[in-house]
Amino acid sequence: MDQIKIGKFIASCRKEQGFTQSALAEKLGISDRAVSKWETGKSMPDSGIMLELCDFLKINVNELLSGERIMVESYDKRTEENLLAMKREIEEKNRQLLRTEYFIVLPAVLAGIVLVFVASFIAMPAWLRVAILVLALVMIFAVAFIAVGIEQKAGYYVCQNCDHRYVPTYWQTNLAWHAGRTRYMKCPKCGKRSWHTKIISI
Repeated sequence: MDQIKIGKFIASCRKEQGFTQSALAEKLGISDRAVSKWETGKSMPDSGIMLELCDFLKINVNELLSGERIMVESYDKRTEENLLAMKREIEEKNRQLLRTEYFIVLPAVLAGIVLVFVASFIAMPAWLRVAILVLALVMIFAVAFIAVGIEQKAGYYVCQNCDHRYVPTYWQTNLAWHAGRTRYMKCPKCGKRSWHTKIISI
């Protein structure tokens, strides 16, 4: 999707309807800065606000995502193109989330290992040794919980028995045995337990 084109289209439609950026933002319950970012192509409206925005601008979502008015004869084709573009965008966001997981986990685990090493091999008072070990464990566990949250939100898991793709709850993901991003869980469709693989797209 061409965010610059979409932004210019939003600005044009807003002016056609006689809204200032502030007035449109107020109707949507957001800041005028957010509207400005849309119109300059720096960001896109969230999916949760798109229908309301389109209603105010007197356009449909397909036209919004295309950045132009769409003739009836080309409507279906543009819908398909927009859906594919959105799918690619979601997949890229999921990949970025999973990359973020590595950037969070690796430094924290290394720092935890260093703290354990320091507490184990350097002479210090017993209370300080215990405090450093507790700090290391708390840091590692806290980061592990954050990492699982990131992994759970990005993409889907697929059941090896029935190929069902789904997003488990945070605690289902967190409490499951795992090897990397493959987790041993119960499938909500077939009810069988197996190793479920993480995938980015559905």
